[in-house]
Amino acid sequence: MASGANADATVPAWFTDARFGLFVHWGVYASAARHEWVKNYEEMTSEQYERYLRHFDPDLYDPREWARRARAAGMRYAVLTVKHHDGFCLWDSALTDYSVASTPHGRDLVGPFVEAFRAEGLEVGFYYSLLDWHHEDFVVDSVHPQRNAPDVAALNEGRDMARYREYLHGQVRELLTRYGRISYLFFDFSYADDDHKPGVWNGKGKEEWGSEELLATVRELQPGIVVNDRLDVPGDLVTPEQYQPVEPMTVQGRPVPWEACQTLNGSWGYHRDELREKSPDLLVRMLVDGVSKGGNLLLNVGPDARGRFAPSAARTLDTIADWMELHARAVHGTGAAEPGIATTADARLTQRGDRLYVHLFAWPLRHLHVTGLAGRVEYAQLLNDASEVQFTEADPSVRAYGTGMGGLPAGTTTFELPVVRPDVLVPVLEVFLRR
Repeated sequence: MASGANADATVPAWFTDARFGLFVHWGVYASAARHEWVKNYEEMTSEQYERYLRHFDPDLYDPREWARRARAAGMRYAVLTVKHHDGFCLWDSALTDYSVASTPHGRDLVGPFVEAFRAEGLEVGFYYSLLDWHHEDFVVDSVHPQRNAPDVAALNEGRDMARYREYLHGQVRELLTRYGRISYLFFDFSYADDDHKPGVWNGKGKEEWGSEELLATVRELQPGIVVNDRLDVPGDLVTPEQYQPVEPMTVQGRPVPWEACQTLNGSWGYHRDELREKSPDLLVRMLVDGVSKGGNLLLNVGPDARGRFAPSAARTLDTIADWMELHARAVHGTGAAEPGIATTADARLTQRGDRLYVHLFAWPLRHLHVTGLAGRVEYAQLLNDASEVQFTEADPSVRAYGTGMGGLPAGTTTFELPVVRPDVLVPVLEVFLRR
């Protein structure tokens, strides 16, 4: 589904400084409340799916509350699904009636989102689906809801991807000229026919989307915008979905910017009965793990059909906010530690300049050993309360007897931690380095 990033890819400083963003999957599928792919999974026709359009009225929609909660949780950008695969548009597009303008709500949902998040100082991005299961010119394929219809060939008669391509480009132009500066455009997704995608037929990629022309238009309209990697042409970053990379991501052997997109539970869109929720401490560990490998985390919330975050999602973000209030500087503006610095597998290292952060996923018994810091540590403290942590450096010329520590490699720095673990999701040791 992804096509990678250019080996020379760079992204603006705001993106790597932010490290943490909010993803919002929202549309008429929230009314069905059983996954954003409900039209596909249940193989609904557009006529059957129409009932969600007729009853979508998010009367409790308050993007200012969403933005405040995201800001408190340490998120520094937000990406809204302005159109998902079902083709429904959250704005009043001049190119289709299949939009919020035709719902009982009747009012633009994108503009208030943009204004609210900008007011909280967050960068704003849009997710735009390249697929469209509603559009009359979008050719039925192997991932279309009508893929198993009795006569797909008849359904495809008269459909013209050239006309759909014109529509796609026109909508992107609308979005990038109507709402001021847009910082990030997340396209989704390509699945062109090839030998590596068994079962794909009538697949679609850069030729069907007109990706080269589309990307050129995007960059002309919004210079400096970040564009992801799903146009079937290289983008500015790579976007692993629902998995955590085990090491920094590379293209042609060179590190590239990357962002893992992850859900709070097993669904992107609102799913009333999906209860497999990730705990706040797991989510913080996922965030820190990614940052330690030079990546970002785009964490998704699927609001319900009235426009609210589910209570469980709100509680999770609030709990992360409590941790971020004390530990944000170990995340924002940091990245992987310098080569040569290492510690236990139960910890992750992030660094910004002369500050090294050791995120402790498991609490050791008194002693934390870090290699690669010989002669460089000026001071250390627990970040949650700024309490000093004392340290020593191993001297291999001194043989340890009795209760003394021995067997440590030369240059190992040992930090002496309290026996009682700090009462935070993930304790962090802040180490001040000499330059």
